[in-house]
Amino acid sequence: MTEYWYNVKTHEIEEDAMSDWTQLIGPYKTREEAEHALEKVKARNDTWDAQDDD
Repeated sequence: MTEYWYNVKTHEIEEDAMSDWTQLIGPYKTREEAEHALEKVKARNDTWDAQDDD
C-alpha cells in the first residue's frame, strides 16, 4: 500500500518516503491528505497553544 508524505523542504508530495525523515510529515493514506499536511499541523499547533493559555 502506497503511503504519501509531505516534504517540508521541497513542498512536494512523495510516495513511500524518498527523502530524509527529518524533512517529512506523514505518512498519509492519500495524496490529497498529504497536500493538506501543513494545514493539519497548524490546526494542531493552534489547539495546543489554546490549551496552554488555559
